[in-house]
Amino acid sequence: MHSAAVTTEGDQIRWAELPGEDPARVYVHGLGATSPLYFAETAVHPLLAGRRSLLIDLLGHGHSDRPTSFAYTLEDHADALAAALRAAKVAGAEVIAHSMGGAVAVVLAARHPELVSRLVLVDANLDPLTPERGAYGSRDIASYGEEEFLAGGWREVRDRAGADWWATMRLTGLEALHRSAVHLVRGTAPTMRELLLDLPVQRTFLYPEPDGPFPGAEELEAAGVRVVAVPDCGHCIMLDNPEAFAHATAEALA
Repeated sequence: MHSAAVTTEGDQIRWAELPGEDPARVYVHGLGATSPLYFAETAVHPLLAGRRSLLIDLLGHGHSDRPTSFAYTLEDHADALAAALRAAKVAGAEVIAHSMGGAVAVVLAARHPELVSRLVLVDANLDPLTPERGAYGSRDIASYGEEEFLAGGWREVRDRAGADWWATMRLTGLEALHRSAVHLVRGTAPTMRELLLDLPVQRTFLYPEPDGPFPGAEELEAAGVRVVAVPDCGHCIMLDNPEAFAHATAEALA
């Protein structure tokens, strides 16, 4: 386990690191998750092993610190991640990022282009959403005001999220969870999709084949983004079908 201070107050981002050759691969989890758990199996898959790999936890999540003074915007997450990567002497990384982590990775590549050489986005958030009480995920969390969420709304979210997600969501600071969800639903300006279209790096977007055609795939492909359907999985592709995920990711990075 490694760490780096990423705020002026000294808050630490932590990551599990696997030794190997450069350029490094950086794995970034989604909302309420943790990279060592979500990516450990596939990071050591024979098709992906052998590279220096950082399984990194965003600020507020997993093994990283949970400051209550941090705003947790997508831009803040990206800048904190950039500070950790620079401390780790990482440049030109291949970034594999899931869900909210994919949104953060897009912003990272736009704001800190020297840190990213390739992007593999795993069912990442690209568009603003509408908060909705009872909906699964960030839309549900963002439907609460922060005081309401901290006062007990988080328990309702926990019960709807289920045991699997709660196993890692429980490691996330409540302020971090709520603010990250609010800013993820709100998105960026330009949107994450618009930022992705303009990035000059090699980009691949993986999505679950059972969800049907990915909205806006034609525009993405016209801009040079490879859009790849992965069979037999849901949103957590790397957990639901690790073999297919490893093959799709290895092909994207070949």
